[in-house]
Amino acid sequence: MIEFKDVSLVYPNGTQGLKNINLQINPGEFVVVVGLSGAGKSTLIRSINRLVKPTGGDLLIDNENILNYGSRELRKLRTKVGMIFQNYNLVKRSSVMKNVISGRLGHTGTLRSMFNLYPKEDLALAYRSLERVNIADKLYQRSDQLSGGQQQRVAIARVLTQQPNIILADEPVASLDPPTSHQVMTYLRKVNKEDNITTIVNLHFIDMAMEYADRIIGMRAGEVVYDGPVSDVNEATFEEIYGRKIRDEDRVGGSEDE
Repeated sequence: MIEFKDVSLVYPNGTQGLKNINLQINPGEFVVVVGLSGAGKSTLIRSINRLVKPTGGDLLIDNENILNYGSRELRKLRTKVGMIFQNYNLVKRSSVMKNVISGRLGHTGTLRSMFNLYPKEDLALAYRSLERVNIADKLYQRSDQLSGGQQQRVAIARVLTQQPNIILADEPVASLDPPTSHQVMTYLRKVNKEDNITTIVNLHFIDMAMEYADRIIGMRAGEVVYDGPVSDVNEATFEEIYGRKIRDEDRVGGSEDE
């Protein structure tokens, strides 16, 4: 379970990234966080693996306040919390397999990984992870030779190889075309359901939020302005979250839900 208790974050320049966040995210949920750029979506999920550190409140994972963690405890936390980035975050010159097996780094240790001394069980796990996202045929190919959608599937396989309890995905489809975006979201949803991994995804796209989420959290100006099951969400909900009309922006183009 993930619990935000009056969590705030003020950056050194005085900007408030999060304002008194109170949330509880249950094991196995698929949560989509929506909001305009700068609403605090990335700050919210990056606080869960301490890529950013809140400056107030308590942030509990399995009843432990991770804001008190030192470097050793953080390393252990990050083996349990997988992260998928918008820009894939792969080592471009390395093979697909090397990128995916790096998901075991937190379990294997830096020295053994430098010499590729991974146990056979880890290598088998990495291959199964690639099979699960239907990209095992690219095993020996360099990651920079893949399409954007294929690279994101490699990133998902890397997270699967990590065997986390939580997956965080920060705008994972923002750089992809609509069909590929749906493919990536389908794999994330499949993994969430099959492995019961708590999954939190930041999205701009309203249609995808509605299609894949169990629950939607809306953010504006660092605050949670909506939190509820997807079954209760409609167009008026998104207008409340964004603070503007949805249909008017459709006509202009470049809307948040195109």
